[in-house]
Amino acid sequence: MEAKAVAKYVRITPRKVGQVLDLIRGQRVENAQHILMFTPKNAARMVAKVLKSAVANATNREEHVDADKLVVRAAMVGPGPTLKRWLPRAQGRATQILKRTCHITVVVSDGKSQ
Repeated sequence: MEAKAVAKYVRITPRKVGQVLDLIRGQRVENAQHILMFTPKNAARMVAKVLKSAVANATNREEHVDADKLVVRAAMVGPGPTLKRWLPRAQGRATQILKRTCHITVVVSDGKSQ
């Protein structure tokens, strides 16, 4: 049994979130939550929210699912829309600032094949 959760339009760059997702991919949910709790990156807080939502989706889908036996089957990040802003520079010029967003997806499974 698989369950997934998606957070869209998160104002963190996909590259930074990908570094955090590499830490939890393939881990048991309990272990992944501990890793995220002690990871000193801002992206870890958002990934922890998505992981918690995926576990809640799994327990709501089937009542007899043990949350301790769930495994992070897949953890993906994709680029979202980029906000374009302008920064004034010397001599009347301007440089573009790209504020990137991402979509975070976490899939948890109980390890039983369907």
